[in-house]
Order: sequence, then structure tokens, then C-alpha cells
Amino acid sequence: MDQLSKKNELQTVQVLCVDDDEIVLRSLSRLAKNNQLSAITCDSPDNALKLLTQYEFDVIICDMRMPKMTGAEFLEQAQKLAPDTQRILLTGYADIETTLAAVNQGQIHGYIQKPWQNDLLLRSIVGSIEKYQLKKQNKLLQEQVNKHNTALKELNNSLEQRVEKRTKQIKQVLKQLETANAHEINEHRSTVELLYNFINANPYLDSNKAQNIANTCTLIAKQLQLPDKNVEMASMAGYLAQIGLLAMDPELYKKPVHQLTEQQRKIFYTHPSTAQLMLMPATHLHDVSDAIYHQYERFKGNGLPKGLRGNDIPLSALILALARDYWEAYEQSNATAEQRHQHALDTVKMYSGNFYHPKLVKALDASGIANFKQQSQVGSMQIINAQALKQNMILGHAIHSHAGIMLLPKGHVFSIKSIEKLQQLESKKPSPFRIMIKST
Repeated sequence: MDQLSKKNELQTVQVLCVDDDEIVLRSLSRLAKNNQLSAITCDSPDNALKLLTQYEFDVIICDMRMPKMTGAEFLEQAQKLAPDTQRILLTGYADIETTLAAVNQGQIHGYIQKPWQNDLLLRSIVGSIEKYQLKKQNKLLQEQVNKHNTALKELNNSLEQRVEKRTKQIKQVLKQLETANAHEINEHRSTVELLYNFINANPYLDSNKAQNIANTCTLIAKQLQLPDKNVEMASMAGYLAQIGLLAMDPELYKKPVHQLTEQQRKIFYTHPSTAQLMLMPATHLHDVSDAIYHQYERFKGNGLPKGLRGNDIPLSALILALARDYWEAYEQSNATAEQRHQHALDTVKMYSGNFYHPKLVKALDASGIANFKQQSQVGSMQIINAQALKQNMILGHAIHSHAGIMLLPKGHVFSIKSIEKLQQLESKKPSPFRIMIKST
């Protein structure tokens, strides 16, 4: 058992009185009793040191001149046994050198000259008890803080390891996809299509929302009459805005952000940084990665991760932030589609000039977003189940069984026979196939 545990088991007494004069001890005991203070008296410094190993005292009151051991010598040893216990010296001598020796040697906290005034001594005792109790409470609180900090550090380390592991896995897949599609390396949308399929396959992420955000980014960029390259980049940033969430625990994104704890929200808002790491191997998507990384910056500043403001924020990031928040506001309303669009538009207008660039908000308003209907799929892919298959459809990605066996290769042209076979297999599965079809 360590020293701290032993100390916590000691019986607590408020005052220890040490003096070789029995009359003085009786006076001190009577003063303590009359003021509802617990006290133990001792006429020997040696015995008093033994008492310090048996009890926990708030205050020690000790006479300066005692046989065999001075008060300064006793308090020096007492300080080693009970460093936090307050020490008061009683002295009948005006000799400054003797008092200074006690201060330096015994590290006393105060001294009272004999004969003392009861009120003065009582105030000193009560003040010393309060000081000791405060130090004790502070130690307990510090232990609790350290314990919580240790637990929090362990939690953060665990989360960091999990994020690092998932990020590494996705980066490896991305490299494999880049290699397998080397002939399309200059066609940005083909890479975006592959990454978007990861989002589409995740049961906790809404791929329709990603498509809505991407199409709204396109509307805003076209309304601003940006070059085609910038329109395309804004669209791709919209499709991949959520890609960093794939490296995180689903508990962080399968419910609204406002329902997360403060610690979870801090971790959630690191997903753009994770996305940047994931997209690093795709050097041709650098501008898209930059837009995703800065998507939580605010026009007036104080955003994440850099606190940029105004024109220092990439234009594509400002467009993405506006489109993303528009659709989040849209989802918060339960009214008709027209009313939901109006609610979303009113919400972003409220923060125009603060969170969003005023010109972008005006462009969104002028784009006719309320009458907008989905017109495109990402890349050339659509995802359907076996029941929706039709003859001559082309398989965009290979289909594998749960055991990893390839059922149909990429590029397979569906026939009546292959459709029937896949529908039979699907009927035996607990959930439908997610079949990626290349549009013609």
C-alpha cells in the first residue's frame, strides 16, 4: 500500500498541541474544546512524531523551547511526515534569531508569542485549518482532473489510431484505383466517380445529399459565369465533401452534428483534414481537395481550420459551404418541397456577409434553386438492385459474393439469362445487391 493510501486511512484530528508544560497544554485543549475543535495534546516531541504517523492533523501548535528537541527541530521533522499540515510556533522569547531559525528550519506558517491572546490564537488556528482543507481539496480535484485527462488522452489515442487505420486503408484503395484506371488519369470525373461510390455504398451517408450539393455548386458557379474548369471543380467538391467521414466512426455522422457531444463535434470537424490526406495521392484533384479542406471557413473569419476570411478562402470552398448548408437547412424542414426550399434560402440569407459571401448568396437566389430538379448522376454511374436490371445494361464494376468470389466482371452486358440468375441470388440475400450500371 502506498503512502497516499495510508494517509487517506488515518483518522483526522484538527489540532495537535505539543508542549512540555502541562498547564499550557490544558489551556490549549480548553480553547479548542470551547470552540468545537478536535485536539490532541502531547508533552513530548518524540511522542508527537509518532502521533503524526497515526493521525492526520490540520494544524500543529508547538512550543519553541522543549527539552531534548527545540520546536524548530520538531517542526522540521514534522514537515517531512506531514508536509501540508500547517505549523504554528509558540514562543516566549523575543529573540529574532531564534524565530528566524524556526521559520527557515521548521518552515512554520505562523508564530504566536506567549502569553497569547485567545482571540488572536483562535483566528490563527481557524485560518490554518481552512488553508489545510483548501490544499487537501485542491489535491483531490487535481487527482480527478489528472484521471479524466488520462482517460481523455487514451480515448483520443484510440480514435486517432482508428482514423489512421481507416485512412490508410482508403488511401491504399485509392492508389489501386488510380493504377487500375491509369488510362483515365486526366479525366477527373472518373476518379470522383470511383470515390463517390464509396459514399454511395455507406449506409450512414446520404449519396442523394452529396448529389444535391454537387448540383447546387454547379448552379452557383454557372450563375457567377465561372470558367467551365471552375464549374467542374465546384461540382466535384460537392460530390466528395463527405469523403473524409468514411475514415471515422459512424457514431460521429449517423446523427445530426448538434446531437454530438463537444468532444465528438471536435473530432467530426476534422473530416475535411482527413479528406485532404485521403486525396493526396490524386494529385490532379488538388484544387478539389483544397475546397473540401476549407469548407468550414467563414466569410467574416473565425471558421475552421485556419480562420481565413474574405478572398483568402478558396472560391470553391465558399461555394461548397453555401450549397452544403442550404441542403442541411432544407432537410430540417418538414413542409412541402417549395416551402422547404424557401426555408433553406431564408436561412442562408440570414448569414449572408457573415458565414457566406454575399455575391454567392445572390447567385444562389437568382439560380432558381427552388425549381431545380436533379438532372445528372455523378460520372456515368447509377446504382440499382437486381430487380431493376434491364437487358443490354453494362456493369460498371464487378459484382462479388459475400465470400469474395466474382459473380460478374466489370463491363458485362446483361442478358435475360444473367439478369434472372442475379435476381435469384438476390432473393436469397438479406439485402438487395447494389449494382453499379454504366449509363449509355
